[in-house]
Amino acid sequence: MSELLKVEGLSAGYGEAVVLNDVSFALGEGQTLALLGRNGTGKTTLINTLAGATRRHAGTISLGSVALHKLPSHERAAAGIGWVPQERNIFKSLTVHENLTAVARPGRWTPARVYEMFPRLGERKTNLGTQLSGGEQQMLAMGRALVVNPRLLLLDEPLEGLAPIIVSELLKAIARITREEGLSAIIVEQHPQAILAISDRAVVLDHGSVVHADTAAALRSSPELLDRLLGVAR
Repeated sequence: MSELLKVEGLSAGYGEAVVLNDVSFALGEGQTLALLGRNGTGKTTLINTLAGATRRHAGTISLGSVALHKLPSHERAAAGIGWVPQERNIFKSLTVHENLTAVARPGRWTPARVYEMFPRLGERKTNLGTQLSGGEQQMLAMGRALVVNPRLLLLDEPLEGLAPIIVSELLKAIARITREEGLSAIIVEQHPQAILAISDRAVVLDHGSVVHADTAAALRSSPELLDRLLGVAR
């Protein structure tokens, strides 16, 4: 399996404040990584750093042959990064369809394929972002990241605050995107068991550093270790 993402000695944060300390890990082409840790341990900062939204103090980020750390954030989508931040960041004054077509790049993921993946969006393609439920906004945020046709999808707490039926729907969609479509992904989530079940690798952060890295299956099968690392085996 070829290596897609390689992070080496990464330190980053906001302004002079350093949140991540000497973070290193790698992800293979077609693999999914569960990024875990207690609240405030640097998970979102790591996702934001990969997307170019923080200040890098040291280290390198490589996406294939591209030195990602040298690119400004607006060039990282073209390099292959699809980012779904916690805030979703959809254009609420645009329709669902306009949200998708505004950012679409050539490739296999088109607005039509997003509507096939998320029929709710197809039914609401003329609705404004403000007229969508929280779950529909999350689907649209994921759809926007997909039509960029990325090599690596970054999902920051995609299930947060959603109803159980929507969580189930999104988990199936994420599994299809990663397992069936073979798109690499890094997923931050507060429900570790749900994400470990559809991931290949797992990295746990604490105080901005990697404290555990293993296969997702190994961590999922060790509830005592998961409890010690995260404070609760969920």
